[in-house]
Amino acid sequence: MSRREGHRGYVASRPIFGSRAPQHVQNLVIRDYAARAGLHYKLSATEYAMPGCHMMLEQVLDELPVLEGIIAYSLFMLPRRADRRHAVYRRVLDAEASLHFAVEGLSLVREADIRRLEEIWGVQTIIHRASHP
Repeated sequence: MSRREGHRGYVASRPIFGSRAPQHVQNLVIRDYAARAGLHYKLSATEYAMPGCHMMLEQVLDELPVLEGIIAYSLFMLPRRADRRHAVYRRVLDAEASLHFAVEGLSLVREADIRRLEEIWGVQTIIHRASHP
């Protein structure tokens, strides 16, 4: 088995819950998070701009056998459908990797983390719906 090394960044090229951050800013946030957490940062994959597209996320998930994990700019870059988010969580955990969310300062390293991530996702969804009727 090959040696696992580093955490691949994952940035967005479309708005995240209506907010947009330039990709270079997203990468700075990820680099800062990695430095503070003592993680080896590898260059970021940039998601395509089409709504609902997660092709680059799938590609990064396919890299997990040789990565320690992924550092996404935000939790809210994950698929909006809960079953698809859970499939991402499962792939990360099954690969014995980690998934970090730089803006929120959160991570998925064990099964118990899923509940907290989903609670935060639910609160954000309610806030977004209330402010965008």
